[in-house]
Amino acid sequence: MPNHETAPAGARLSKRTIFFYGLTDMPVMMALIPLAVFLPNFYTSDLGLDLVMVANVLLITRLLDLLVDPLIGRLSDMSQSRWGRRRPWILASAPILALSFYMLFLPPPDATIWYLAGWMMLMWIGWSMLLIPYYAWAAELTTDFHERSVVTGWRSMAGVIGQLLAQVLPVIALAWFGYGGTGETLKLVGILVVVMIPVCILLTVTQVDEKRNYIRSVMPLMTGLKLMWTNGPFLRLVFAFLLSFTALAITTTLYLYYIRHVVGEEKRGIYMLLFFYVFNMAAVPFWVWLSRRIGKHKAWIASFVMISVVNPFYMLHGPGDFWWMAPLTILSGFAAGAFASLPNSMKADVIDVDSLRSGEDRAALYFAVWSVAQKASTSFAAWVALMGLAWFGFDPKVFTNGPDQIQGLKIMFALVPSVFFLAAGAVAWRYSITEESHAQVRAELERRRQAAAGVAE
Repeated sequence: MPNHETAPAGARLSKRTIFFYGLTDMPVMMALIPLAVFLPNFYTSDLGLDLVMVANVLLITRLLDLLVDPLIGRLSDMSQSRWGRRRPWILASAPILALSFYMLFLPPPDATIWYLAGWMMLMWIGWSMLLIPYYAWAAELTTDFHERSVVTGWRSMAGVIGQLLAQVLPVIALAWFGYGGTGETLKLVGILVVVMIPVCILLTVTQVDEKRNYIRSVMPLMTGLKLMWTNGPFLRLVFAFLLSFTALAITTTLYLYYIRHVVGEEKRGIYMLLFFYVFNMAAVPFWVWLSRRIGKHKAWIASFVMISVVNPFYMLHGPGDFWWMAPLTILSGFAAGAFASLPNSMKADVIDVDSLRSGEDRAALYFAVWSVAQKASTSFAAWVALMGLAWFGFDPKVFTNGPDQIQGLKIMFALVPSVFFLAAGAVAWRYSITEESHAQVRAELERRRQAAAGVAE
């Protein structure tokens, strides 16, 4: 096993370590957009499952994570092995995710609502087993305020590369072979995800080591959660994230509905998604740079303002306006470049505040609560989006929805997310951790660790 130990204070992580750490995010994010964009549309429009039933399944299967995620976070923080406490969980998740994605993305034509519910539930368990330890690991790779943004920025870019691959493969299949559509895209991406998940996970866990000098968590779960509730910067961060991710997930869920029923396209919708993720990836270095200049939370707020101004212009589109979507899609993708890199870097900073108060290294529990917020917001957003369509009387199985139904789809797609983005910016405005205050927290943590080491000697 290579010994790539966590960088000590003042040292820098090697590019090799950062590269191999970020690889695992590639197949995970490759699967995320098809899950959010194509899967609801395919199971309702192509397989004919009831719109309300699918919405309820998407919500209920995620709400179970309110119990599962804190448990996995707690167990990961308590784990001990010669491989560390993060890597065994990540490795164990690979077969669960590979099987679940295969069954969800390549379903039989007679798949029922129970088929969808069962495989979604298993998939989210594997998702939690992977991402909670994996994201907690990032908080432990480095203690440097700005290097954390580099780590999460690269991980975000690796994820966007995965999302680009999920778009490029169907584009090539459509442009060169005339093979396209929602179901075909799910099949192509499903096969690619199933192949890449074990490969990328294996490279990460064998090429990146964990730190060994952590303080194992022994605090009871409920006591730890109560202490977490007093961590003001974390609460402000997680609520802002919940609002912003809900906004993005509403747009994502309704994207193909908008493409198909408003502008009158379907197969070429993959081209517009490709625009979004190209500019999403290209924007990550800009947002990391801006966070150094004006602060992480202010750069994050700027991205909210940008996308909330852009989104309402989608109300102006109608049949045949497919390519007029391109400028808005490019600007939205650029703004979204901040959505993963900056809050994930800020999470590591608020965990340091907890370490100072609790005396323990409890990163996985924090990421478990974050995971619950992310999953709840995604499921709530999908439920709001699909129930909103149902409330307007929208029928996804036909192309002849009336003007009121089309207007309702536009409102849900273009206006409702902007309200959530602006609310997220308002919550994040008073986030209190700066580079200076974080340096004070790290200095005190280092002083305590040195004192504890001296007593042990």
